[in-house]
Amino acid sequence: MAFCPFSDCKGIAAEQGKRPLIAKAESKQPFTLAGKVFKGKHLGANTWARAVASAAGRHRRRLPGPVARGGVAFPPREPFKAAARRKRVAARGRTGRPRPSCVAMDLGADEFEQSLPLLQELVLGADFLGLDIEFTGLRSNLSRPQQISLFDLPSEWYLKTRQSVQQFTICQIGLSAFSSIEGESSKYVAHSCNFFLFPTTFGILDSEFSFQASSIQFLNRYGFDYNKFLKKGIPYMNEEQEKTIKHSILTGNWRVRSSLHKDQIKAVINEVTRWLDLAEEGDWMTLPDIAGFQAFEVQLVLRKALPDIWTMLREHGVIVKKVSKQHRWYLENTSCDRESCWKEKTLLSARGFSVFFQMLVKAQKPLVGHNMMMDLLHLHEKFFRPLPESYDEFKLNIHNLFPILIDTKNVTKDIWKELNFPRVSSLSELHDILNSDLNPTKDSGPVIIHASKCEKYVETKYPHEAAYDAFLCGSVFLRVAHLLLWRVHGSVPMPEPSFPLYLDVLAPYVNQVNLIRAGVPKINFSGPDYPSIRPPILILSVRSWRGVSEQQVYREFQNLCKFDVRRLTRSQFLLLTNKFKDARSVLKEYRGHPTLRVSLYRYWRHSPNINCLLQVCGVVTTWALVAFLLGRPHS
Repeated sequence: MAFCPFSDCKGIAAEQGKRPLIAKAESKQPFTLAGKVFKGKHLGANTWARAVASAAGRHRRRLPGPVARGGVAFPPREPFKAAARRKRVAARGRTGRPRPSCVAMDLGADEFEQSLPLLQELVLGADFLGLDIEFTGLRSNLSRPQQISLFDLPSEWYLKTRQSVQQFTICQIGLSAFSSIEGESSKYVAHSCNFFLFPTTFGILDSEFSFQASSIQFLNRYGFDYNKFLKKGIPYMNEEQEKTIKHSILTGNWRVRSSLHKDQIKAVINEVTRWLDLAEEGDWMTLPDIAGFQAFEVQLVLRKALPDIWTMLREHGVIVKKVSKQHRWYLENTSCDRESCWKEKTLLSARGFSVFFQMLVKAQKPLVGHNMMMDLLHLHEKFFRPLPESYDEFKLNIHNLFPILIDTKNVTKDIWKELNFPRVSSLSELHDILNSDLNPTKDSGPVIIHASKCEKYVETKYPHEAAYDAFLCGSVFLRVAHLLLWRVHGSVPMPEPSFPLYLDVLAPYVNQVNLIRAGVPKINFSGPDYPSIRPPILILSVRSWRGVSEQQVYREFQNLCKFDVRRLTRSQFLLLTNKFKDARSVLKEYRGHPTLRVSLYRYWRHSPNINCLLQVCGVVTTWALVAFLLGRPHS
């Protein structure tokens, strides 16, 4: 087996009866390597690495079989170039660019780091990305004044929702990359992935978040894998957390804070210490079942606590080896195991999904979601920066991160009435309608196929699995865009559909995200928000009903329709709904009611501020008139 200073195979070479070259270097005996004579006292780390690499290259070029020289064994070179070239040519296919191998559908911490290069290729090669996120909760149980309402301006809605986003966390992100197939008109391949996430716990980072019982029951009903979320979740952090942890790792001023991790680390150190008492230099042991980011943390602790050991990460666990101080110094200063380099790897592993998030931001691909406002809030909070207090700053940040946003909820809600389709709101219902005979472009629309390893979505539905919902978002987007393109051209022959044409026809809806229960129906991330198109506000005047509360007023109307209620004065309440027909029916139903009088709200007539101002003006005017009359001289 070849000796490599970067993988540290001294013990393995010794077991095979070959005296490793490092032993000669330490004993200062001259030896020959790569046609040159070296002496241990003249052998530095860089010289050693170059010599070994040079020797490996020469031996592999010249010799057909394994060769051992000076205690170094080099495996034969495999004739892989021709096969690799054929694979690259086949992978290019008709697009003229390499297609990435398939990524597993369900990714936890163990699979994520290995899949990062392929994920990057998928994102860069995609035309757009479908997105869906599952949370541990949606809205915290705030007091009634803090609950969202149709009366809220966008800035008020944002500040109320911001509290819930800070309280809950992401448990799963679904991403579906849609790529057009060159040479085949309007044909797309979708590669969908589920990412199970769990906040980074390292040093001072120990996030707190809540579970909402209704959300957990909801996800559990659809088979959510909580074991993978809790045990194998991919770590993540935002930019502020990254700065903190980077400073503590690189300066060495960090310590384990989590009580659970403290117990685990303490048990590992005790186990290794007991083994060290009996071990000889060159012996090693394996710490099994330690992988992913935790493996880096364990190694960092062990290397700092025990000066006579060295650690290596392997597939089956962490390898701990007993070494001399000289050998430890050498290993710490090789190019791949320098302490600073190794700490950078630890930070990279601790960042986890945040690394991929930065790839998404740099790719600047259109992001498609359904009712995606909560998704954007969590993306900002968990991976970019804590949500700012300023609503305008939040909008600007999101627009800089994702310059093209398309909310299928907003698009379909706007065009559904014109197309005379049944009014549905859920994503799966939208998808079913667009794939039914109600859609006149069903047979001429885009063809969407699933990539390899995503076959389970071909015939079976998995509602509220993040990757499946992300795929539905992308599918609805393509079919709606094709429908709009068909409607625009009418009797004129429609040009060959393409993704740029789809984006053009959806231009009026770009960066407009649906807003649930607020004073405006949507938020515009690329400019000022549009004015409200809600029904008019109604004012309820109560007679002979002392001490009436907002809850009592709400219950009075809930059987007829749903209103948001806000107290105006002791005996007056404002009523607001998002449906014009509900406002008309209430005005009609309560006309002539003996106790409850409902009418249209007029600001200049009903506002307490205006009434107060008018009363003050009246009093001032009256006193001025009285003073004027009393001050007149009598004739």
